[in-house]
Amino acid sequence: MRTLHLLIILIITLPFIGISQEKSFYDFTVKDIDGNEFALNQLKGKKVMVVNVASKCGLTPQYEQLEQVYKKYGGDDFVIIAFPANNFMGQEPGTNEEIKEFCSVEYGVTFPMMDKISVKGKDMAPIYEWLTDEEQNGVSSSKIKWNFQKYLINKEGQLEHVINPQIKPDDEKIIAWIEE
Repeated sequence: MRTLHLLIILIITLPFIGISQEKSFYDFTVKDIDGNEFALNQLKGKKVMVVNVASKCGLTPQYEQLEQVYKKYGGDDFVIIAFPANNFMGQEPGTNEEIKEFCSVEYGVTFPMMDKISVKGKDMAPIYEWLTDEEQNGVSSSKIKWNFQKYLINKEGQLEHVINPQIKPDDEKIIAWIEE
């Protein structure tokens, strides 16, 4: 009986001490491409598309669609943030400065670019651990298949959809999600 009482007390108090609650997207701070702290909680209330990007990939032209989607929908309700990563066949060998220049010159990128990170393996960045692990995000587990995989985060900071790399950022399903 005493064990039952302790179990009930534990179940009741767990939410208050934070053990049973999943982390939110907003609980993370990352670095932007210039090395500045970028608290993701500044995006509260916005839908967010998170994309791992690379400049020497067959999918690199998706930068163009990303920028078009950002120009049309970016603002108070939606933002795209991109994380350069060199996890797939050395397709992002550049430094942050080189990546920033490439994105600006070649594609006119204006959406927020983050620090170059690892999106898989033992050195995976904490934000990508959260994005890919159901135990952390409370929704689903996934593997980063290639560059330009997209994660759609709702206005409450919860993972909502994982979009395969080959699906373009201006796909009708993504646009419908942004507009809903």
